[in-house]
Amino acid sequence: MGNITFIKDFVISGFPGLQSRYYGIVSAVLFFVYVCTLMGNAVFMTLFVLSKSLQKPVYYCIVNLAVCDVLFSTTALPKIISRYWFEDGSVSFLGCFIQMFFVHYFGAVTARLLSVMAIDRYAAICFPLRYHSIMTDRNVFILIFGCWILGLIGPLMMVIRAYPLPYCAGNTIVHCYCDHIAIIALACTTREDYVQPAFINSMIVLLGSLAIIVFSYCAIIVAVLRISSAQGRLKTFSTCSPQLIIIALFFLPRCFYYASYYLNIVFNINIKFSADVQVVIIVLYSLLPPMINPFIYCLRTEEVKKILLTKLQRTKIGVKSRRP
Repeated sequence: MGNITFIKDFVISGFPGLQSRYYGIVSAVLFFVYVCTLMGNAVFMTLFVLSKSLQKPVYYCIVNLAVCDVLFSTTALPKIISRYWFEDGSVSFLGCFIQMFFVHYFGAVTARLLSVMAIDRYAAICFPLRYHSIMTDRNVFILIFGCWILGLIGPLMMVIRAYPLPYCAGNTIVHCYCDHIAIIALACTTREDYVQPAFINSMIVLLGSLAIIVFSYCAIIVAVLRISSAQGRLKTFSTCSPQLIIIALFFLPRCFYYASYYLNIVFNINIKFSADVQVVIIVLYSLLPPMINPFIYCLRTEEVKKILLTKLQRTKIGVKSRRP
């Protein structure tokens, strides 16, 4: 019975309460987010490839984050855009589980990459004289490689355990993409045995990475407060504060979403909020960080801005020189 599947495909609901007259606006906004995500991250990846001065540890982390953001957005966004643009939210049964794997995989990799970037900032600010001996190319490559490899474990476990379940409780996924929680909710079987391991894995990834980030930034704040120059303190805080906002946007809504569902299923503690509010929370933590990351981590950096302006000026001069 556990291997019987009663449905052949799923349907992504998006915002359940959204009226059809707003479909065009929502699809346009989501398409804008997707294009901005692709363009912002593509600009930095291009600069990284073309500029040898950017090929150093801190930017190795950022370019991997850019790649992960592009892949995550490309996995998650096209179907929800299609849902509102063409009113087609259907996803094949196998396709939904493939999307689920990659969504959780790229999310896990991103969480770990953010912790590696926090470690890099910690080493740069707290141990400036030893920074180059700590964050060597070899050490950074090992950390980044570990992020991509360790990220496979949880999503593989989720897919392997969820795929054979019988799904007969409807086929509408109240989400903007195929998510483990939303899919398990449709299974006509006892859910606790499948929710608990996935929840534990998610909390290990999220809270483990967040703990490293919090420790790193607390140490950075202490180090910054010891700086005698008020201008130096202000500059460091102005650099770190936008990063902390993005980190909070990535981690805190995710933890709340997973914890509220776990408490409801396992302990019958129902934290009530509407399906539309739930999807809004998901959109905030899933789709906004990939769009904003290039501006926070890349284009606000003086070195990157100088290289970008230099490339643009050279392009402008080249265009003028080719004119008759």
